[in-house]
Amino acid sequence: MDLPQPKPRHFSLRFISGKYQGGEYPVVPNHELIVGRSNDIDIVLIEDMVSRRHARILLQDDSLIIEDLGSTNGTFVNGEKVRRARLKEGDKVLIGTSIIRVALEESASEVTVASAKLKLQDSATMRRTHNNQVRTMAGSLSEISLVDLLQLFSTSRKSGILVVRRDEDAGRIHLRRGVIVHATLNESAEIPSLKTMYRLLTWQHGTFELDPPDDREFSDALDRPTEVILMEGMRQMDELERLSVSMPSLTAHLSIPSPLTPPLSELSANELDILQLAFNHGHVEAVMDRSQCSDLEASEILIKLLSAGYLRKS
Repeated sequence: MDLPQPKPRHFSLRFISGKYQGGEYPVVPNHELIVGRSNDIDIVLIEDMVSRRHARILLQDDSLIIEDLGSTNGTFVNGEKVRRARLKEGDKVLIGTSIIRVALEESASEVTVASAKLKLQDSATMRRTHNNQVRTMAGSLSEISLVDLLQLFSTSRKSGILVVRRDEDAGRIHLRRGVIVHATLNESAEIPSLKTMYRLLTWQHGTFELDPPDDREFSDALDRPTEVILMEGMRQMDELERLSVSMPSLTAHLSIPSPLTPPLSELSANELDILQLAFNHGHVEAVMDRSQCSDLEASEILIKLLSAGYLRKS
């Protein structure tokens, strides 16, 4: 008995942001795909940051290759500016305001250049129909993580206010030539900018959009390189995930036992501050927001205070 043969898999370019957001361009074998601002090419991106013939993508010996064609503003793969690179599944390409994710998928039928163009144009038309005001750079955090997005913006030196939304929350990250200078959550001045930045990096779902920049000066402006912020943010994410099994929920109520048996003299200054916040405000979320410690340090302290009997939850 003959076993069914697996369907062939083909590369596809999925647009995470930009004019064709949500659209897809199946890569056609034996065809050199040109991306740029000119009207007579395959993928037309009419914007200032895109050159007339910006980059080309082609399939060579089952390898997908991208090559910058001497563009003014460059072609970026996974946050790195490239002249020529081999693309693999999951890679993210930035050209102008378009972020493109490389995908591999089963192909049910032959794809032609004409049908690929038509499929992409249909996605752009549908997007214009459903959105009265289409933002040039907007997308979903489920398609690209905030860390990857900020790495792309850092390398390409983009300026603007990156607005990220999740449920009822909204964060704003101010970028100047790719450098993170300030961050706020729900426009609150209570949470320090760096702490806000680390908290936003933990968001795994939601939406993003890039608004025009402003020239405001911030009293708590960040002075660390973007790469340093992202690396420390990823470290804190890993540690918070490890602590999550011991950490009470944000809605949990905290109280100080009476009488208090363990001695206060054994607590550090930060631990005493967290204890005072728990006494004043009573809920985990209020303690986390008002503490000057990072969420990681505040979580470590709360877990210690609970396990040592300085606090109890209800």
